[in-house]
Amino acid sequence: MTAERPDGARVKVVLADDQHLVRAGFRSILDDEDDIEVTGEAATGAEAVRLARELLPDIVLMDIRMPELDGLAATERIVADERLARVRVVILTTFDIDDYVYRALRAGASGFLVKDTEPMELLHAVRVCARGDALIAPAVTRRLISEFAGRSRRPDPAPRLRALTAREREVMGLVGQGLTNDEIARRLVLSPATAKTHVSRAMTKLGVRDRAHLVILAYESGMIRPGWAD
Repeated sequence: MTAERPDGARVKVVLADDQHLVRAGFRSILDDEDDIEVTGEAATGAEAVRLARELLPDIVLMDIRMPELDGLAATERIVADERLARVRVVILTTFDIDDYVYRALRAGASGFLVKDTEPMELLHAVRVCARGDALIAPAVTRRLISEFAGRSRRPDPAPRLRALTAREREVMGLVGQGLTNDEIARRLVLSPATAKTHVSRAMTKLGVRDRAHLVILAYESGMIRPGWAD
């Protein structure tokens, strides 16, 4: 799990897209913010991995369709590198390749954005992922996870869920529905800090990277049932 960011620290971002105009557009938005800094640009997946190792950014905005090494493979390499444990990958995609989005989340990405996202949504995504959360709140993300997890023939009960307390299982189920810590707190009549603690403990016990993967595990373990295939 990601440690708390130092107060006043700028969010460092690497842009990985093979189209210069796309990178330039994102850079113009991000560099206008006092708390965000674009530290590198990559035109290939291999270059994105190299820059992640060299620059240790907080966020890599990664296009799926990259030359030399596609975005999925590049994401897997970044996530698998213990030296890059603090680096979060946000996938850039279009709605016509939703299957790749779910595969990217399973590969270790912390969320995704469509390329024509609004500037405020882009900034929100970068800040959310930089503090160790994941982009699971938007309804489209929940639909994707539900749809593709629902393609599994049967849920895997995942024995490691037994390590959770009853409250942690309850909180995990609400995370799986896309609720934020504040929403979970209101639902269970807890303080936001207590809700966050339950989420963090569940993630630690289950060994998951962030909230997106807690959601996936909630679906794949059968804790949440979107309608399993026969």
